[in-house]
Amino acid sequence: MTAQKIHIVGGGLVGTLAAIVLAQRGFAVALYERRPDMRKVAVAAGRSINLALTARGLKALGEVGLHDEVMKFAIAMRGRMLHDAQGNTSLVPYGQKPHEVIHSVSRGDLNKLLLEKAGSYASVEIFFNQRCAGYDLASRHLTLVDEQSSREKTVIADVVIGADGGGSALRHTMSNHVKDFAMTQDTLAHGYKELVIPAAPGGGFLMEKHALHIWPRKSYMLIALPNMDGSFTVTLFLAHEGRESFAALATEADVQAFFAEIFPDAARMMPSLGKDFFHNPTGSMTTVKCLPWHVQDQLLLIGDAAHAIVPFFGQGMNAGFEDCSALGALLETHGADWKSLFPALEKMRKPNTDAIADMALENFVEMHDTVADARFQFKKQVGFELERRYPGRFIPRYAMVVFHPEIPYAEAKRRGEIQDILLEELCAGATTIEQIDWHKAAQLVGDMKF
Repeated sequence: MTAQKIHIVGGGLVGTLAAIVLAQRGFAVALYERRPDMRKVAVAAGRSINLALTARGLKALGEVGLHDEVMKFAIAMRGRMLHDAQGNTSLVPYGQKPHEVIHSVSRGDLNKLLLEKAGSYASVEIFFNQRCAGYDLASRHLTLVDEQSSREKTVIADVVIGADGGGSALRHTMSNHVKDFAMTQDTLAHGYKELVIPAAPGGGFLMEKHALHIWPRKSYMLIALPNMDGSFTVTLFLAHEGRESFAALATEADVQAFFAEIFPDAARMMPSLGKDFFHNPTGSMTTVKCLPWHVQDQLLLIGDAAHAIVPFFGQGMNAGFEDCSALGALLETHGADWKSLFPALEKMRKPNTDAIADMALENFVEMHDTVADARFQFKKQVGFELERRYPGRFIPRYAMVVFHPEIPYAEAKRRGEIQDILLEELCAGATTIEQIDWHKAAQLVGDMKF
């Protein structure tokens, strides 16, 4: 399409996929990543070792020819395996069709795959250990600092795409120099810490392999996602301060006692719990919304740099990949007319990323509290039955978000709110599926205004 060089700051998942999208359309790309080349060094502990890949992300990967490659190291999870305080388990399916599963993928393996693909194009240059120190909008000078030598260099960058994460240096540049730039940054009172359940002797799994395991405990929770080697990446979501909090767990004895009481079955499978707890960092979770995402024809933010969200709908990576898919689609119609493409992408994506940010916060409550509630599970059962009876007309909100990439996030949120009202009315006074008035259900579904 053009020999114009595009400078991408951030060689993580979204930035690398964006580089591939551009390279496949004939652009030269310079990709700058702050960390070392992860194909040669280990991924830092505590950094989201595995992630949930869903239909939106798979669609974007398929568009660049990587669907089959990523599925080689993806583990299908059919539902949430709930663990109660006594260690009893029950599976709550994500959907009711065979393909309605989500996939646990290694962040490192996926990033390596994307780097290999990006690096296979002669038009893509990848520079590691390069930290962005700022971008001068007037001169179009991008300043980079080598993390090994501390040397600073400046490159002329006419077009820059910022995929540099939730703490984006390029978003900081915009906040300081763009008139009317608006941003909200809300950090949860809860933090997270990654731990591990090792593989069984011989490499097997100590728990059900094809499930996302959850220990919901009202105001906090533990989750576990399977890895290819038989281990599980375990994440504790807990308040930073208070009686039951990270601050209250000051010693290994505190941690062991807390887990033995609250998560006894998990504790028995975690021989290095105490050591891991104090070795791995405690992370924070922040929702970032900003506007605009672009500066004229020279700078665009995508992924977490534009819309960081909390992880409770498993959509952070998927939403970022969807940005890349939208970028590819717009390149087909706008070409290299960045002055029209950048605002078009912002207009297309901003309402949807705001919607998934809100839904992710709502899903936090569902995961640590209501998912174990009998009333919640009954309404989910009724929702499945409505989907069976009225396919295409009634689709549960979770399914719209996770299994239907053709439905924008904002539309899934809107339709979900309407359907929640319908379910409340239909389930009022009922405790079993046989008590549902299906004649009334037909009328309510027929009256839904979408």
